[in-house]
Amino acid sequence: MDWLIAAVLGVVQGLTEFLPISSSAHLRIVGEFLLPGEDPGAFFTAIVQIGTETAVLVYFWRDIVGIVRSWCASLVGRREKGDPQARLGWLIILGSIPIGVLGLAFQDAIESVLRNLWITGAMLILFGLILGIADKVGPRERDLEHMTWKQGLVYGFAQAMALIPGVSRSGGTIIAGRLMGFTREAAARYSFLLAVPAVMASGVYGLFQSIGEPMVLGWGPTILATAVSFAVGYVVIVAFLRFVQTRSFAIFVWYRVALGLVLFALLGTGTIAAV
Repeated sequence: MDWLIAAVLGVVQGLTEFLPISSSAHLRIVGEFLLPGEDPGAFFTAIVQIGTETAVLVYFWRDIVGIVRSWCASLVGRREKGDPQARLGWLIILGSIPIGVLGLAFQDAIESVLRNLWITGAMLILFGLILGIADKVGPRERDLEHMTWKQGLVYGFAQAMALIPGVSRSGGTIIAGRLMGFTREAAARYSFLLAVPAVMASGVYGLFQSIGEPMVLGWGPTILATAVSFAVGYVVIVAFLRFVQTRSFAIFVWYRVALGLVLFALLGTGTIAAV
């Protein structure tokens, strides 16, 4: 049974990681139904996210290699100071700092108090509404080549908000990007690239922290969930980037609000437990 549960959670992770609807919230909610009274755990979530981030590495391989090469060349003076690829490398490093610092500083709360489903429901609704507003206001002409250092730092703090289940890593960064005037495609693309260092580091950290510790789901099922999340996640990346070229984020706004309200109803009736 653990293998089936792990496969389902892997599908959920792959479907939701790159959409602005919070993969951690979905894993938390679905996990409550599949494992009544037991949270799959923050470390399970972190490890399974390695699968979806590997999908990012595969899909954006050429972009990532280009960024890394340009960044390395800039260190030895082989690229001009204003080279856009090298700057993007520095901006990704800068944007990865907030989530690393805040993740370590508030680790205990992230793994306990902040996983309360009442908080998750509130974040789903609140940031869903903010996403809707951000998608409608301000200019929509900026691309990643014109990102400033200040904007890179704002992106970083926006990503750090995803430490709270229900906010969404892609949702937070897309909201920030849209409010700063970036196109939907640029905001989505950068949210994928920015997530790679943070999520990979979180997954590896979770991996080492879990060694020797009791797990709700064993290593075998967890590895299966990670593999499934990779396959599903890759398909979602392709579909989502095509979607944002011509469509707004309205469907995700309505979905988040509806899910938050349903979650409140389930909690209020005692159908599922908040912790």
